[in-house]
Amino acid sequence: MSTHAIDTGEHGWGVDSPSLTMFDFDYQDGRDQLLRLYDKGTRRQWIGSDRIDWSGEVDPDNPLGVPDDIIPIVGTEWWNKMGEADRGEVRRHLASWQFSQFMHGEQGALICTAKIVQTVPDIDSKFYAATQVIDEARHVEVYSRYLHDKINLVYPLNANLRSLLDDVISDSRWDMTYLGMQVLIEGLALAAFALIRNQAGDPMAKSINAYVMQDEARHVMFGRLALRDYYPQLTEAERGEREEFCVDACYRMRDRFLGEEVWSTLGLPPEVATYVDTSELQRTFRGFLFMRIVPILRDIGLWGDKIQKAFADMGVLGFADSDIDAAMADDEAAAEQLDVLRMAHIKAVASDGS
Repeated sequence: MSTHAIDTGEHGWGVDSPSLTMFDFDYQDGRDQLLRLYDKGTRRQWIGSDRIDWSGEVDPDNPLGVPDDIIPIVGTEWWNKMGEADRGEVRRHLASWQFSQFMHGEQGALICTAKIVQTVPDIDSKFYAATQVIDEARHVEVYSRYLHDKINLVYPLNANLRSLLDDVISDSRWDMTYLGMQVLIEGLALAAFALIRNQAGDPMAKSINAYVMQDEARHVMFGRLALRDYYPQLTEAERGEREEFCVDACYRMRDRFLGEEVWSTLGLPPEVATYVDTSELQRTFRGFLFMRIVPILRDIGLWGDKIQKAFADMGVLGFADSDIDAAMADDEAAAEQLDVLRMAHIKAVASDGS
């Protein structure tokens, strides 16, 4: 079956990125935590075609196997008027839209991490970022395979994510690439991945997100370690500029997950997007998305009045005291548990065959 791509007439995108390429000749001046993370990154590489079981078929009417109560229009007049075939299309398009944004975001991460290798002044950061480049390429690969081979539907890059990627890639300062990608975009993506990992009934969708999250937990730690060392060296004005960027970015990311493209593609009226924007389900979802970003920004020292006011306005300031290290440990454990189940299944199949 061929894949249908929502046509925008655009097949590529170029972003000007003036950057200073940095060499570091002090090859032994590595920070212990970053070098340990680099070692872990090299040992945790995996192959998408081997670690994920691609043999299964997905349900075209509910590819992710998620409950209907996470669909924001369930219970509305628009949903109630639909037959089962139309409801199946809603589920399929929402799944495609989510995974498409994951895929595009991972390509953004691939580009940003390659830029970090080029621009960051420290050799230990270059070492680790090189392992992340491979990780991000693998993530693009597995999301693309799921979209093209299983759902057969791909959405274009969302406008809010696009504008944020544009800002991050085009900024010449190496720390802004870290801040925008490693902390903000990756931190929010982890929360979105977790919702699917925890709720998906489809084993393929669950494992893809769990394994990607295992990598992303290291990536976010990389950003935290580098920026936690660097930001105390900045002036108050320089930190204030970065806090202002974070506030603007967080509002844009909050608005990234409305899915207007889905509702318009399905021919639903414009008021659907307005309803989704103000729904209780969407408010809860938005809050969950910032569960990892808020404590990380506090941890790296971007915790001025402007950021705290913005998070209070969004209703997520309470996440500041969240145990981000425990959440990352849970991400690691979830992937390892799936590996245990996968190996048990492989052994059971082999035993039955003998």
